[in-house]
Amino acid sequence: MSDDTILPDDPGRDPDMMAAELALGLLDGDERATALRRMLAEPGFAQDVDMWRARFGDWFAAWPDASPSAAVWARVDRSLDAPRVPQADAVLRPNRWWPAATAVASAIAAVLLAIVVLRPAPPQPVPAPAPVASAPLPTAPATMLVAAIDPGEKGPPVSAVYDPATAGLRVSAATLADANQSAELWIIGADGTPHSLGLLRTTGASTFTVTAANRAQIAAGATLAVSLEAVGGSPTGQPLGPVIATGKLSQV
Repeated sequence: MSDDTILPDDPGRDPDMMAAELALGLLDGDERATALRRMLAEPGFAQDVDMWRARFGDWFAAWPDASPSAAVWARVDRSLDAPRVPQADAVLRPNRWWPAATAVASAIAAVLLAIVVLRPAPPQPVPAPAPVASAPLPTAPATMLVAAIDPGEKGPPVSAVYDPATAGLRVSAATLADANQSAELWIIGADGTPHSLGLLRTTGASTFTVTAANRAQIAAGATLAVSLEAVGGSPTGQPLGPVIATGKLSQV
């Protein structure tokens, strides 16, 4: 694998491994919440996440499907059933699998070393100030909401991230409408009525600041939907065209 297949599109910037870990689904808990907030606050980080998702998708698609032969499964079964008794002369017998095992181990070690070298050092913790008796207790951060909006045959799911603390909503890049239509995003909350959040961009990610009237509708279990409307969106405030993608919001 050459260097230009793992670095970001900007050759002058080191790769942000948190973006790669988020794209692979390796983060959870506070780390995942931090990464999702960075997607809303840092356009460069959000572009890195989209880049990693696209490249990982290309790699997974290019990797050929392969199934182990019956002989391999038979050897696995025999190795599981056989008693594990050390052989005194085992070190003297040649093993024809040893070169292959050594090569695989070397490759894994090289990948791990690259991740350790390229990953930036974690920030040093800042000591918390001494509590003041009269100071109010800090409030817990608002819970992030995410959704995977599935457009079916039109492409892979589109990710949406909502931060209640800032009322910011980010929808990843997707081409869901042609030049003769507009893709409009709706929230369907507890009242069961679609409320327009705005039009999705035809290129790049879409960002919205949710109005005060619509914030009450955005909660875990609410549905995000995309409909195809005339250019400029529905003039009635309700979807007139077909709904092509939906996804439910959940807490992270």
